[in-house]
Amino acid sequence: MVGRGRSLLGKYATALPAVVLLASCGPLIPPGHPPEGLPAPAPTPPPPANAIVAGVAAGPAIASYGIAQAKASAALATFQQSCPQLLRRQDVSGLTRPEDWQGACNAAASWPRSDALRFFDTWFETVRVGDGSSFVTGYYEPEIAGQRTRAPGFDVPVYRVPPDLVRAWPASTPADQRSGQPPLGRYDDSGNFVPYFTSAEIVDGALAGRGLEIAWAADPIEFFFLQIQGSGLLRAPDGTTMRIGYAGQNGRAYTGIGQVMKERGLIGPGTQYATSMQGIVQYLRDHPNEARGLMDLNQSYVFFQELPGQSPVGAIGVPVQPQSSVAADPRFVPLGAPVFISTDRQEVNGLWVAQDVGGAIKGANRFDSFWGTGDEAEAVAGGMSARGQALVLVPKGTLARLKPQ
Repeated sequence: MVGRGRSLLGKYATALPAVVLLASCGPLIPPGHPPEGLPAPAPTPPPPANAIVAGVAAGPAIASYGIAQAKASAALATFQQSCPQLLRRQDVSGLTRPEDWQGACNAAASWPRSDALRFFDTWFETVRVGDGSSFVTGYYEPEIAGQRTRAPGFDVPVYRVPPDLVRAWPASTPADQRSGQPPLGRYDDSGNFVPYFTSAEIVDGALAGRGLEIAWAADPIEFFFLQIQGSGLLRAPDGTTMRIGYAGQNGRAYTGIGQVMKERGLIGPGTQYATSMQGIVQYLRDHPNEARGLMDLNQSYVFFQELPGQSPVGAIGVPVQPQSSVAADPRFVPLGAPVFISTDRQEVNGLWVAQDVGGAIKGANRFDSFWGTGDEAEAVAGGMSARGQALVLVPKGTLARLKPQ
């Protein structure tokens, strides 16, 4: 996501915490913290277990929102992609069952996109989860200079997941405390399970000479932010491209350097550098002697894999679509479901489809909007921080079954 390389992680990173679990997988998992440089939302109590626990209520009719036809048409096309997953995935939000989506998905297959608003109004009702208050960030797919082979000017390694990165319990962890997922780490030369190398150690060559490189980037700052985004395009001097996506993470905690830089007075009010991803990048470029130390504050390191296709792939295994796909917390939104967002940022308002997840995208009505590739996408995603209301669209009849109070 993430996302950014420009961002896809925009946040992300937490999506990361830095990015979020070792993907047993192939899909892109955007990071998800607020875009670098923007203030994070105030700390909140742990969210309820799922949408049902948070509380659901009927929302207004879809037709009452005056949604633009073009936005509805794009959402219909994106929803059509989601249907195979909706019909087979178990919905941990508690809102729907796979069979609930059958009618809408059957209709979507042949519904004319020019009449998309009527489709959503015919087949869906809206649900407000909790109080409906939403917070929306943005992620994008960065494009940076890079190529498959090392060459002068291309000496920043892009690593695949190392085989010695494993999950296990340290010997010091008592048996009665070994619940949940073991931490990520490695076995050292003495056979002890220890935390994996930090980002600084990896940059200094901890993985060099092991044949783990899948590509080489030109600029360490650009690659740092591509990791935060979670996926991106590498463009070689001859114009060829290679799409890479999140494959795993070293298990170290993610630290957003933008917040640290703001606290130190390096960016923000009273400086020439904006509290945005762009401002952070400019500061790092203007202060090369400080740049490496600042980037090393984030001990998280992301490993990549090559991705086929023309778009990055989201958590449900389908390509995410610019200005149509969002990352959401599956405990509160069925992955594949449409959502309606209304905020204080006009460009993010309208219908979206939840097709991705992110480590920092947690809680009801927390979304990370995908903006595509390129400078414009970077500009929008890098500064996206919107608050407002959100509604989840579910098949008609869902509320009657749930019997919300």
